[in-house]
Amino acid sequence: MTPIMKRTNILLLANSALLLAATACVDLEENPESSTVEQQFYRNENDAISAVNAIYSGLNDSQNNGIYNGLLQIGMDMATDDFEAGPRARNAHVRAISNVNYDAANNRFELLWEYSYSEINRANTAIEHIQEISADNINEATRHRLILEAKFLRALNYFNLIRWFKYIPLVLSETTSLSSETLNVPQADEADIYAQIEKDLVDAEELPAPAEYASTDIGRATAGSAKALLAKVYLTQGKWQQAADKAQEVVNSGWYDLFDDFADVFNTATKNGKEHIFSIQFKGNANFIGNYLACRSAPTTTEVPGVGGDTSDAPHLEGGLVDSYDAEDQRLPVTFISELVSPQDGLTYHLTVPHMHKYYDPTTPSAPQQSSVNVPYIRYAEVLLILAEAINEVDGPTAAAYEPIDKVRARAGIKSLSELSPSLSKDDFREAVFEERRKELAYEFQRWFDLTRRGADYYVAKLHAAGKTNAQPKHIRFPIPQRELDLNPNLKQNPDWL
Repeated sequence: MTPIMKRTNILLLANSALLLAATACVDLEENPESSTVEQQFYRNENDAISAVNAIYSGLNDSQNNGIYNGLLQIGMDMATDDFEAGPRARNAHVRAISNVNYDAANNRFELLWEYSYSEINRANTAIEHIQEISADNINEATRHRLILEAKFLRALNYFNLIRWFKYIPLVLSETTSLSSETLNVPQADEADIYAQIEKDLVDAEELPAPAEYASTDIGRATAGSAKALLAKVYLTQGKWQQAADKAQEVVNSGWYDLFDDFADVFNTATKNGKEHIFSIQFKGNANFIGNYLACRSAPTTTEVPGVGGDTSDAPHLEGGLVDSYDAEDQRLPVTFISELVSPQDGLTYHLTVPHMHKYYDPTTPSAPQQSSVNVPYIRYAEVLLILAEAINEVDGPTAAAYEPIDKVRARAGIKSLSELSPSLSKDDFREAVFEERRKELAYEFQRWFDLTRRGADYYVAKLHAAGKTNAQPKHIRFPIPQRELDLNPNLKQNPDWL
């Protein structure tokens, strides 16, 4: 089985998928044999594996800041109270997002839309054509697994899109024509998008358990990935009991646990370990795909000799995240650093402002963009916090609600919430969970989603308190990209942005 981590193969697979997308969009009267790419490509099990690997590769693509290789940070998280454009962020579109004064012409929103629908088209194509491969040329269990992985990845991308834009088209088949009927898809109801996401993830729950994957396939979506993401989808919609039940199912599975040391979540020696439910895979050097987020936040050579970062991402200090950690919180020195030992001269250099540090790879200091640290998409600590939040919404702050958040706090080395505040109200407990999510999941692309799912008043209040006073109620969704509106007459702008 071709592993995701074999980046030389993945690059070839991604190129194959791009070729498929380019050729599949043309509806010619003639059908020369050299143009029937799908029929030539989807012939056997290796082709099916390649097609699904190409969907994975779109998540960490290094070109133009791929979705999880920089784009989410500059296209989303900078519009929060925790992050801002760093001193070397020169792009006007990025600074507009950081200052919350963007509009529909911002090209980062266009990239979020374009890359996500490209991923969805790859998934649709794989789902359709893998089903058509002759039974003589593919193992049936492998066929079933690959289709379910594609459904998981399709759900992941739709879950992002619906939270960003709300008013989006629902496309569930391969784009095979440039006709207006095919391309000018109208927006679907939000409920229909969520129903499809849930359907894909319920199907994906039939994936193998994590331990059933070969070592060469570590990092692929599993039954646990589907269950954990489904719990989060339920939570986002306010389906509290379903969220609690599904999160508890993940806990009861016994497949996952917290690392004893928080640093191991971002240690390359422990990647894809017991806490990682689904991660975006990175492996730097030797023509593999490195995690460029490490470079964006690392100090420059003028700050620390031998460290070649570019500080284009920075914590928004006025938001108070850095100061919110207790002094003994073990997450603080992993998430932010105020000093760093130079790999060039061995001296310790004190930084004028804290730098985000989760994705820094100490083996590649002079070229941080070659970091091999994975980006967690969802990990066990978040499932525990989902469970705590959902139980509180159903039953209030019971002992069952305190237990999972206290597990997260215990690993961080800080006092339990049940000891500090044993009699919180439902509202105060909810806020405590959100603050715990903020500190636990910082720089993991959760803050914007968390702020906006609480509603416009909450989002605006948090940003105004952090000095980002441009924030308005409309900012809990992004505007439909102007380029998409120009290309598709059936798309309508988000009413809040008119």
